[in-house]
Amino acid sequence: MGCRMSETTARAARPQRPQTVLTVESTQWLSPHMVRVVAGGEGFANFQTNPATDKYVKMFFAKPHLGLTPPYDIENLRATLPQEDWPVVRTYTVRWVDAATQTLAIDFVVHGDEGIAGPWAASASAGDHIVFAGPGGAYAPDPAVAWHVFAGDESAIPAIAAALEALPGDASGVAYIEVGAPDDIQDLTVPAGVSVHWLQRTAAESTTLLADAVEAGHWPGHTSIQAFMHGEREAMKALRLILKQRGLTREQISLSGYWARGRTEDTFQAEKRQPIGQIAD
Repeated sequence: MGCRMSETTARAARPQRPQTVLTVESTQWLSPHMVRVVAGGEGFANFQTNPATDKYVKMFFAKPHLGLTPPYDIENLRATLPQEDWPVVRTYTVRWVDAATQTLAIDFVVHGDEGIAGPWAASASAGDHIVFAGPGGAYAPDPAVAWHVFAGDESAIPAIAAALEALPGDASGVAYIEVGAPDDIQDLTVPAGVSVHWLQRTAAESTTLLADAVEAGHWPGHTSIQAFMHGEREAMKALRLILKQRGLTREQISLSGYWARGRTEDTFQAEKRQPIGQIAD
């Protein structure tokens, strides 16, 4: 799910899924608030990729002082450890996969010491373990579509960037990406017919930057359109209304909230089952 902004504790109701254990090979700061972790090793043979450009994994973060060895037996750990010591799960987009070198990259949004995954990635070094289940994912740009439109904040940059790279050379469309500062802008590989608009928010409070830009932007007169929009939940709700007004069907849209402003992760996850957490009709 972008550096996806979701984080939950492992839950008893969920069946265990196979885990991949990789070794960090290198890190690279893409901007002051995003770091790329490249990982590989023998465990890569267990990684079953898929064609989705928004492919994501569920990463497991265990408390270092517990000395747990991956892969983690989640069921046993739930039975033997207090809940506060269960491995924490976070969802992140796989930025790219290189089968030739048996490596993959995951980009993390970093805001100082906030959260778990960001600080881990900021201090990761060669030899560290990275543990995850997956990947999942459902979207890839349709090369037959005449117009592609993308929208998202920093959490969606990895998925948007991967989709832009997967577009055919003659693709047409537009991307709107919201960031907090000019130095968060990244160089992306984009077909000549796709324009990228970087939008800088001026405050941390709720913003309508993405919705305003998409609504005011160029829309072609035909119906061959595909939209990929992911990021902060309330911004996605506003975008969903615009897409509905434009007449796009569910089949033409990939849209979801990666996180919610002002919410802890447990609250964000719980609200997915409540009206406030619903984005689609």
